[in-house]
Amino acid sequence: KSLVPAAIAAKGTLTVAADASYAPNEFFAADGKTIIGMDADLAKALGTELGLNVTLQNVTFDSIIPGMAAGKYDLGMSSFTDTKAREQTVDFVTYFTAGSSLMVKAGNPENLSPADLSLCGKTVAVEKGTIQESNDVPADTTKCKAAGKAAVTALSFDDQNGANLALSSGRADGVLADSPVAAYAAQQSGGKFVISGQPYGTAPYGIAIPKGNGMAPAVLAALKVLMSNGTY
Repeated sequence: KSLVPAAIAAKGTLTVAADASYAPNEFFAADGKTIIGMDADLAKALGTELGLNVTLQNVTFDSIIPGMAAGKYDLGMSSFTDTKAREQTVDFVTYFTAGSSLMVKAGNPENLSPADLSLCGKTVAVEKGTIQESNDVPADTTKCKAAGKAAVTALSFDDQNGANLALSSGRADGVLADSPVAAYAAQQSGGKFVISGQPYGTAPYGIAIPKGNGMAPAVLAALKVLMSNGTY
C-alpha cells in the first residue's frame, strides 16, 4: 500500500480495462454485465492487497492502451502479451505465460496446422489489436511468399466472439488466438471446434500500466505477495 502513488491512493479506486470477450481470461457472467475470469479475479486480489477498490470496465481490446494514455483507465488486464512495441507506450508487470493456438472445425477438414505452410491462401479470423493480427499472420504470410505460395488473409474482428463466429459460419478457415482462450473455446464448442497442432510463440502476459505513473512497483510488490501466499 505504501508504494501506491498519492494521486491513486487519494482516488481510492483502480479502474481496470478488460475486453470481456476472451474467455476464460475475461468474459461476462450469465447476467451479461459482470466481468469474470482469471484477470478479473487477479485484479480484485491486487486491489485488496493495495487497499484500493477495483472497477472493471469492458473496453474493445485495441482501445485499451490508447484509453490508458488518455487517462481513462489505471490498469489494462486483458491478456496483453508483453512486447517491445507495447513497452513503448505502457509499463508491464508480467504474471503468466501463454502462446498462440490455431482453432479449426472438428475433423480439421482443411488439414491446417500452425507448424507448416498449410495456412497459405487461407483466411484466418483474429481479434483486432492482438499479437495474432500484428505478428502471427504477417509472419505466416512472409513464410508463404518465400515459398512461392499465396498470403494468409486475416479477417479482423472487434472481439473474440466475432472471430469464433466467422469460423462456425465458414467465413474463416481457422482462428488464431491466445492458447488458453482457444483451448477454452474449443472445450465449450460442443465438439464443433478443435485445436490443431501445438501452441507456439510462448510469451509473458503483462498487466499494462500507464507509462511512468509510478504504479508499476506497487503492482509488482502486490503480485509477489499474492504469489507467495497462495492467492495467485
